[in-house]
Amino acid sequence: MSGDDDSFRIRPGRVRDRGAGVGRMAHSRPVRHRPKSFAAQVSLAIRRTGGNPNRLAGTGKASGRCNARGRGAKVAVGLKGRNGWSRDASGVRTCARRVAVKARIVKLNPQRGGTRGRQFVSGKAVDAHLRYLERDGVTRDGEKGQVYSAEHDVADGSAFLDRGREDRHQFRFIVSAEEGVELSDLRQTTRELMVQMEADLGTKLDWIAVDHHNTGHPHTHILVRGITDDGKRLDIAGDYIAHGIRERASEIVTLELGRQNEQEVSSQLEREVDAERFTRLDRMLIAEQDAGSEFADLRPDKDMALTIRQNRALMIDRARKLERMGLATEHTPGVWTISPRAEPILRELGTRGDIIKTMHQALDREGLAQQRALAGYTVHQAAPTERIVGRVVAKALGSDELGERMGLTIDAMDGRVHYLEVPAAKAEHISRGNIVAVNPPPSIARAADENVLQHTDANGIYQPSAHLASVRETMPRIDHERHVQSHVRRLEALRRAGIVERLDTDRWSVPSDLPERGLAYDRQRFGKGPRIDELSHLPLDRQVRHEGATWLDRTMLDGGRETTPHTGFGGDVSSAWEVRKQALTDMGYVRDLGGGMFHAPRDLIAQLEKAEVNRAGRKFAAERGLSWQPTGTSDRVSGKLVGQARLASGRFAMIDNGLGFQLVPWNDALGKHLGQQIDGIAMSGGGIDWAFGRSRSRGLEI
Repeated sequence: MSGDDDSFRIRPGRVRDRGAGVGRMAHSRPVRHRPKSFAAQVSLAIRRTGGNPNRLAGTGKASGRCNARGRGAKVAVGLKGRNGWSRDASGVRTCARRVAVKARIVKLNPQRGGTRGRQFVSGKAVDAHLRYLERDGVTRDGEKGQVYSAEHDVADGSAFLDRGREDRHQFRFIVSAEEGVELSDLRQTTRELMVQMEADLGTKLDWIAVDHHNTGHPHTHILVRGITDDGKRLDIAGDYIAHGIRERASEIVTLELGRQNEQEVSSQLEREVDAERFTRLDRMLIAEQDAGSEFADLRPDKDMALTIRQNRALMIDRARKLERMGLATEHTPGVWTISPRAEPILRELGTRGDIIKTMHQALDREGLAQQRALAGYTVHQAAPTERIVGRVVAKALGSDELGERMGLTIDAMDGRVHYLEVPAAKAEHISRGNIVAVNPPPSIARAADENVLQHTDANGIYQPSAHLASVRETMPRIDHERHVQSHVRRLEALRRAGIVERLDTDRWSVPSDLPERGLAYDRQRFGKGPRIDELSHLPLDRQVRHEGATWLDRTMLDGGRETTPHTGFGGDVSSAWEVRKQALTDMGYVRDLGGGMFHAPRDLIAQLEKAEVNRAGRKFAAERGLSWQPTGTSDRVSGKLVGQARLASGRFAMIDNGLGFQLVPWNDALGKHLGQQIDGIAMSGGGIDWAFGRSRSRGLEI
């Protein structure tokens, strides 16, 4: 080859982006970074300033009365997407304080002529929401929450709700400053925010608030009536709700605490690197990925916004944390893909973490935190599939604290601590300290229906007397009469549904498919979701020496001794039973055989229940100047239903006939007849065959 061996000619190619190149994915698939067009660069710049390049200004359809057409829309335009960073006179960059705001519009009443659907919240649920804002343990000193307003430090929350009974809707806000613990007066901060909101919305607001200090971040619940100062409906623009309130709150908090420098912000971000929740670093990673259309490119030579460049090392550490969680993939050094599942999974983990903290705090208040292992905490995201029996150690608003769901923490018999959320209406009758059963929808036929069918003859006739004779031979250790009576009560309920027929006092006509039809009946009555039944309003320690048929007695005498675990609440129950047996001996109901053995009569529950009913009945009768009338089988029950008595043995209806006073087993259907004259006949199965009005009913299940 002739010529100079060192000579060569450069043949330039097309100009490419600085970040161009070919990488390698985890699955060996080549990744090519295409050069960005001018339009793509503009789109990236818009995203970095918090805008949406897919939505041009002035375009798009208004989404309704609570968005563009509501009050505060013009103010929101100037506040939305505002950059919190700025430089002071010396050129140092500082940032405004961050404030989180949750909001919900609660529909109370339909428009004129409209129908009331499931989306509307009842007045009872609204009252319950306020009660739990005022619950114990939410102040700095662990005291009950105090409602306040613009003018009063002690306001009447019930009066506020009464004023808004006919409003179309109510606004609920939760305002939480990131450094809220440093605020000197949370009430004053809230009042300044509401004054600013009134100026932005152009109307005086009727509002109340409650401060909560029971979490790591103090926060304020604010309730605002959906009405203006001239009595018209208050519609707030959606953008103002989503952005305006947060920005106004940030201004007020920043004014008091001062702006944060870059060092303080970076220190806060460092704490987010290993957090198992959705963080600002996650939001920055996802925004960078969206801006690049495919990847979060964190290579040092990559052109990126100043904020991202300054926090690049933290974002890489966070991406590695997400990779360990299976929520991110690194293709080439510094080039990441964040899973679309990352945000929902991290938010769910954050919620679960908050719930576990709540459970631990509840157990700590009861002195049980050290006795209950963290591994035994069970958080039910959906309805439980198994029955849960235990003691309620905490009852509070659900995890979002804005809706109508209640969160229950239950120290259960199975040795675990359960958390579940249910509609407020289902937990209205439940209080802290109650012993409850959470029952999932029925999936198998009741044992009672199977037993009845087993003791039914070839002609389809079930006789309680024959059943009683059978169990006396085959089940010597139980209260035989009480066992059979429970089956008769079940048949009474099925009779009202037309499934079985009572021929006389000792004969029932039973279909051959009773278990299947009984299961269908139970499912229809049960409804959706779990049902919560109160088993005892008496705490376990008060049941031990109570002279009455307690839940502890029924549980342990019905075979619970063999199935009760020795850990958690189950262990507490086993220990309480040992003390209870000695207490029953001291009362004369049980005989001590020595060596830890006791002999109890088969009708012990009936004896205890009778003793308590007679004792309570005499007391109530004396208070009313009446004579006490015990009720036996076939006795007439007649008089005015004056109330309900909650005894350890159960709930009982209080009947006043003007001269005498009776206590009979309660049924929820009686609630419709409070204050009315009722009549019935006491049946051998323990139920009452009621007659309401002029026609006799078929009875009530008890």
